[in-house]
Amino acid sequence: MPRRARLTLPDIPLHIIQRGNNRQACFFADQDYQCYCGWLRECADQAACRVHAYVLMTNHVHLLISADRAEAPGRLMKALGQRYVQYVNRTYRRSGTLWEGRFRSCLTQEESYLLACQRYIEMNPVRAGMVTHPAEYPWSSYRVNAQGEPDALVKPHSLYTALGLDASGRLAAYRELFRHELDPGLVDEIRRATNGNFALGNGRFAAQVSSVLGRRAAPGKSGRPRQTPKPEPGVLFEHR
Repeated sequence: MPRRARLTLPDIPLHIIQRGNNRQACFFADQDYQCYCGWLRECADQAACRVHAYVLMTNHVHLLISADRAEAPGRLMKALGQRYVQYVNRTYRRSGTLWEGRFRSCLTQEESYLLACQRYIEMNPVRAGMVTHPAEYPWSSYRVNAQGEPDALVKPHSLYTALGLDASGRLAAYRELFRHELDPGLVDEIRRATNGNFALGNGRFAAQVSSVLGRRAAPGKSGRPRQTPKPEPGVLFEHR
């Protein structure tokens, strides 16, 4: 059975997960994380992608990006993956694949889900029991988004910049989001959408993505499929 094409659209945030092959480690030393971040920034700039949030775990990577063109995320991940695998194979005298096939992804509805997705990404080390607070983990965007640490890799999304009138206000508002844990149901929703290559958002958002791309953007249901409504002319996505 052919693989379902990824759901990608210009300027709509995309949550990406790339795992190590057989869930094995893909980072072994601090230098590995540093090299990956440097090449991620270079490859993102070359592909006209903007990285809003990231976390590098021992055996997988989470990214939240936006791109000017629908094909750009694929180009970014291909170039980055090849460069990093060559580095790992050369450094550790190994050969063969490092990543688990294709990366997984989901388009993310901005208004209701983008900041929740950023929190999901940056809280990964806490959920994994590696640290007790996201600020303790050095290989994520939390210190940038919540504490103002300089990092040329991170390009804030407009919804993040709208959190406050100035940098201090934005940082404080963003930290406030982390006072409470994400709802477990929302965590499961993010995981299902990303692993299944579905739209992460409400029913209207999924219907709009499906209409624009001409293919299913939500898990299928038993019975005869319904046609999704087409958006009004000149309107790609409603903002609510």
